[in-house]
Amino acid sequence: MQNLAVSKTQAPNSDLFEKNPMVLAQLNDADPCNAIIGRSDKMQAVFDLVEKVADSDSTILITGETGTGKGLVAKAIHQNSNRKNKPFISINCGAIPENLLESELFGHVRGAFTGATVSKSGKFELAHGGTIFLDEIGDMSPDLQVKVLKVLEEGEFEQVGGAKTIKVDVRVIAATHRDLPEEVKNGNFREDLFYRLYVIPIGLPALRDRRSDIPYLTSYFIQMYNYRNNKKLDGFSKEVLEIMVHYPWPGNVRELRNVVERLVVLIGSGKISVNDLPKELKAANGYQATQSLEVTDDGICLNSAVTEFEKDLILQSLEKTKWVKNKAAKLLQLNRTTLVEKIKRHRIQQYAS
Repeated sequence: MQNLAVSKTQAPNSDLFEKNPMVLAQLNDADPCNAIIGRSDKMQAVFDLVEKVADSDSTILITGETGTGKGLVAKAIHQNSNRKNKPFISINCGAIPENLLESELFGHVRGAFTGATVSKSGKFELAHGGTIFLDEIGDMSPDLQVKVLKVLEEGEFEQVGGAKTIKVDVRVIAATHRDLPEEVKNGNFREDLFYRLYVIPIGLPALRDRRSDIPYLTSYFIQMYNYRNNKKLDGFSKEVLEIMVHYPWPGNVRELRNVVERLVVLIGSGKISVNDLPKELKAANGYQATQSLEVTDDGICLNSAVTEFEKDLILQSLEKTKWVKNKAAKLLQLNRTTLVEKIKRHRIQQYAS
C-alpha cells in the first residue's frame, strides 16, 4: 500500500509532517484539505482499517457525524485501491431533489421527462471500473433504495425512460450521519439494503472524542491558510489552545477548519489570543461569568460554584488586560498581591505570560 503515506509536497511547510507522521494523504490530490490528520488511537484504527480494505471490492459503509471527514476517507480508500486510475464519482443523495436524484444516479434517455432534450449518462455509468461514493445515503427515498439495491446485487440498471439494461463494474462506498439501524427499525430505510451496504463498516469518531488530534489539526490548518492567503499567523497562545482542545466542536473537523481559516484571514499575523476567538468558543469554555448557574432539584455545591465563578472573573480580567496583573487587579477592585494569591490558588498562573 505505497500510496498510504505522507506527501510532503502537499503542505506549505513539510516540517509539520515530520513532526506528525500520522497523516493519511491522497497522493494524487494537490489540495491539502484532502489530508486526514490524526495521531489518536481512534484515528490510527481508522487508518489501519482503510489500509486493509482499500484493495478489496467489498462495499463499505462509512458512518459519523457531519464534518468528521467521511468524504475524505472515501477518497482515500479509492486512491489506495486497485481502481485508483479509474473514476471516483461522488454524489450527495441528500442534496438533490428526489425527482432529479434518480436521473443523476442512473441517467435518462431523450424524452424521458419534460426538459430531457438529450440522453444523459448517470453517476453509476460514469463510475464504471472505478468507485461511486453515495454520500448521505440515509436520506434516499425508499423507491430509489430499491433501485440501488438492484445495482449492488446484480450490477445492472436501466436509465430513466429507457428499456436497455446497462451493466457496470463499480465499487460502492456509502456514507451517512444517520443511525441506519434505527432508521430500519422506524421503517425509513430498507433492511435488505442496509445489510447489503453493511459489509465493511467504518465509524469515524467525533472530534470531541479525539481531542489529542486538535493541536495537530490546528497547526496544519494554520500553515495551509497562511500559504493560501499570504498571511503570517504564528499560532495560538497556550490558553487559546486549551480552549480549542476542550470545546465540543459540534461541527467537528469542518467547524475547526472554518474557525482557523477565519482567524488566519482576520488576524493575519502574531499569535491568537482569547480575545480573538469567536464568542461561542469563549462562552463554552468559561470565559464568560457563570451567571446561568441555578439550583436544581439535586442541589448544588455552593463552595464549588463560588470558586468557579471567581476563577471565571479572574480569567476574564486577565484576558481583557493582556495578563497585566496590575490592571486586572484594578478591574476586580483588588490589591495586586490578593489577585496573585488567587491566581496561585486557582492554579492559573501557568497561563500568565
